[in-house]
Amino acid sequence: MAERAEVVFVDGVRTPFGRAGEKGMYWNTRADDLVVKAIIGLMERNPGVPPERIDDVAIAATTQTGDQGLTLGRTAALLAGLPKSVPGFAIDRMCAGAMTAVTMMGSSIGFGAYDLAIAGGVEHMGRHPMGFGADPNPRFLSERLVSEDALNMGATAERIHDRFPSYTKERSDRFALRSQQKVAAAYEAGNIQPDLIPVATRSESGWGLATRDEAPRPETTLEGLAGLRTPFRSHGRVTAGNASGLNDGASACLLASGATAEELGLGVKMTMKSFAFAGVEPEVMGLGPVPSTEKALRKAGLSITDIGLFELNEAFAVQVISFLDHFGIDDEDPRVNEYGGAIALGHPLASSGVRLMNQLAHQFESHPEVRYGLTAMCIGLGQGGTVIWENPHFNKKAAKR
Repeated sequence: MAERAEVVFVDGVRTPFGRAGEKGMYWNTRADDLVVKAIIGLMERNPGVPPERIDDVAIAATTQTGDQGLTLGRTAALLAGLPKSVPGFAIDRMCAGAMTAVTMMGSSIGFGAYDLAIAGGVEHMGRHPMGFGADPNPRFLSERLVSEDALNMGATAERIHDRFPSYTKERSDRFALRSQQKVAAAYEAGNIQPDLIPVATRSESGWGLATRDEAPRPETTLEGLAGLRTPFRSHGRVTAGNASGLNDGASACLLASGATAEELGLGVKMTMKSFAFAGVEPEVMGLGPVPSTEKALRKAGLSITDIGLFELNEAFAVQVISFLDHFGIDDEDPRVNEYGGAIALGHPLASSGVRLMNQLAHQFESHPEVRYGLTAMCIGLGQGGTVIWENPHFNKKAAKR
């Protein structure tokens, strides 16, 4: 067996994330056009990549129908102007679609089958709401394989609150407020904009250009959060303020083998160290990143104390709190979601995995003292996914300081 090739994250981009629905900036934009825009932007930023050398294009979407269907990786590659000789495919692992596209393409590179690959995801939740048109097998309920609310993500978040009484609504609201504040500060510092690809938009008022995320609410206050309705349960704890919203957006990244990156003179932002996916009870799907992280750490021969930066997808505040609590990490630990997260930025399901990676890659540059970071997310139907990355800018002297 040949030695495993090094897998590197060369670059990642995304569209600004919009609010789903008729008032959102992408209401009149096709889903496939969003991801095509991301791929074109990615290739323009990396002119040293010969397009004909790309071995595969893996694009994820959760609801693969209409303008978000038709073997997205292949159709998006053609629409983005990649050579017809470049293949592509579509993939679905709900919220971890793009993350899975990255780990599959990374594995193909590690195995030695591929040298260069594009991985990403798109979700237009305005046109294609989660689970829209789905027809779950009646056995799920008749044989009690899952409870009735296992397919309702908000209800699964309420169940985590039930299970752990110390995870109060106030704690979730406080976490959500910090997310909004951190995103506002990251925008102010110019930490988010470098990886955004502007998208032309069309509305009744004419043409526009989306250059920033639509969902953040920097004016959020604890008092405001405390007064929000709890739509999933009367007197519940999960609100629109302490959960990610419904969003539209797309992402794409370029992965390569270390040798190919060197040959083509491509920059390396991160190196893939290990990854893992794990299943949990669908009723508490938010707990998924705990076992997936333990598994990924084990595979990498690392422990949680080796991780210097965390990018955790904030599907719900309580979901991140459950992860932090399990590993003994404080709710306000500066290593966690330095630029804020999905509560403020939004979570267009299958595209979010690469957003986490973009943010971690950017943080690695400014944190030479950190050697390892991880991206993790909970996944609908009771799963978790984790990817551990190594920082190419790591400096032992900085770490000692």
